[in-house]
Amino acid sequence: MMPTRVIGGRYVVLAELGRGGMGIVWRAEDRVMGRHVAVKELHLPDGLVPDDRLLFRERLLREARTAGRLNDPGIVTVYDVVTDNGVDHIVMELIEARTLADVVAASGPLDETVVADIGRQLLAALQTAHQGGVVHRDVKPANVMLAGGGRVKLTDVGIAQAADDPRLTSTGALIGSPGYMSPERLEGGQASPAADLWALGATLYFAVQGTGPFQRDTTAATISAVLHADPPPTRTRGPLGSVITGLLQRSPQTRLSGPQAAMLLAAPGQANSPTQAGGPEPTRLGAPLTERFGAPVRARPWRWVAIAAAVGLLLGLVGGVAGGLALARSGEPDVRLLSYGTGGQVPVFEIGFQYCISTPVVEGTQIASGAIVDCDESHPAELFAVLDTFAYDEQVGYPEGIADYAARGCAMRFESEAVVGDDKADLVATAMYPTEAEFGRTDESGDRYDYRQVFCVLARADGTNIEGTRLAAGG
Repeated sequence: MMPTRVIGGRYVVLAELGRGGMGIVWRAEDRVMGRHVAVKELHLPDGLVPDDRLLFRERLLREARTAGRLNDPGIVTVYDVVTDNGVDHIVMELIEARTLADVVAASGPLDETVVADIGRQLLAALQTAHQGGVVHRDVKPANVMLAGGGRVKLTDVGIAQAADDPRLTSTGALIGSPGYMSPERLEGGQASPAADLWALGATLYFAVQGTGPFQRDTTAATISAVLHADPPPTRTRGPLGSVITGLLQRSPQTRLSGPQAAMLLAAPGQANSPTQAGGPEPTRLGAPLTERFGAPVRARPWRWVAIAAAVGLLLGLVGGVAGGLALARSGEPDVRLLSYGTGGQVPVFEIGFQYCISTPVVEGTQIASGAIVDCDESHPAELFAVLDTFAYDEQVGYPEGIADYAARGCAMRFESEAVVGDDKADLVATAMYPTEAEFGRTDESGDRYDYRQVFCVLARADGTNIEGTRLAAGG
C-alpha cells in the first residue's frame, strides 16, 4: 500500500486527477477545513538557477493572490499556495467535471446552443479576470471544465501568467498551447486581453467543430497555420459563428472585444442554419436544453443575424477608415492632446481596448494594463476609440501630421454616436498619439508591433469621476 503523502503538512493526497506540461494535479483533503481540494504541483524547467526559482515563487505568490481575489462563478477559486520540499503547489477549488477537451474527444462536437452558453460564461469569466488585472495566457479546451447544470469553469487563472517570464522559459518551454495562442503572441508580442479573446475564439471553434481551427500534425506546422492560414469556416452561421469569426481576426485591432462578443451572444435567439459539411454531427449533452439553459427562444430571421454580426465587427474596426475620414474635416477640433510612450507625456499606456480606466489620464501618469475598472463603478476615464495609423509591418517614417490626425480622428468619434448623450458639454476628449520613439519601437525579436495607434480617451471636463458609462452599447 502506498504511504500517505501530505503536502505542506495540511493537504492529504488521495488520488491523481491528471498531468500536463506544467505539472500534476492531485485530489487532496484539506485537514484544516475538512474539504476536498485540487492541488496542482508545478514543475519548472530543468536547469533554472536558484535566483530564477525564487523569482518564480515571488511571481506565483503575487499572481495567486490576485487570482484569489477574483469573484466570478466561472473562475476556479484559488485557496492557497504551498511550497513542499522545494516544489510549489497551487491549492484550488475541486470541480467534479470533465474538461471541454475530454467531452469533445468522447462525444464529438457540441450543439451550437450549448457552445453559445459556454461562450457567454467564459466571456464573463475573462471580463472579471481582465478587469482584475489578470491575463490568462492559456485559454484552451483543456482548461475549460463543464460541470453539472450547464455550469462552466475556467481553470489555471493566474498560473500561466506567473510562469510567463523570459528568464523562466529560456530553455525553450512555451507558455501556452500553440494552436490556441494568438498570432501576436507567437510573433513575440506581450500577452493581452485581446490574446485571451483570440484563444477563446479558437476554443469555441473546437467545441462546435471537434477540432482546433489551426490544428496540424506538428507544432511547427500549427504555429505556421496560426500565423499565415485563414481559419476554416464553422458549421454555424448565426451569432455564434459571427463571434468565432470576429474573435479569430489576426489583427488585435479588428478583433471583437469582450463586450462586443457578449452583445452578439446575448442577442435574443440563435440562428438555425443548416449544418455545413466538413465535420461530424454535433452532440447534445446531458439533459434537454430546456432543462439546462431555460425555455427555448425563437430564432431571428437571418437578415437580423447578419446585421448584428456586421455591427459587432464594424465596432471593432475603428482604425484606418475612421482616421481617413477625420483627416478630411476642416477647422480646429476641441480635443486635448497627449503623447504616449518612450519620451512622451504619458510614458506608459497599455489599455488597448474600449474599457473604463481607474486612473486619470493626465501628463506624467503611467497607465498599465491592469488599470481597468468595471464601468458600473465610478471611474475617471473611458477609452472610447482606438485608431490605426499605419500597419506595424509598414516601413514608414514618423508621420509629421500624426498629432493633427489624432485630434481630428478623436473629435469625429467624440461627436458621433460612439459617445452617448445629446449634451456632451460636461465631457472632454483627449487624443493620445505615439512619440517618435514609440512609433519606431520593436519587440524583443526585432519586429515592429502595434506601437502606432491613436487612443481616444473620455473624461469629465470638471475632473470629477464618470458615473456609469458614456460609451455606446457594445463599444
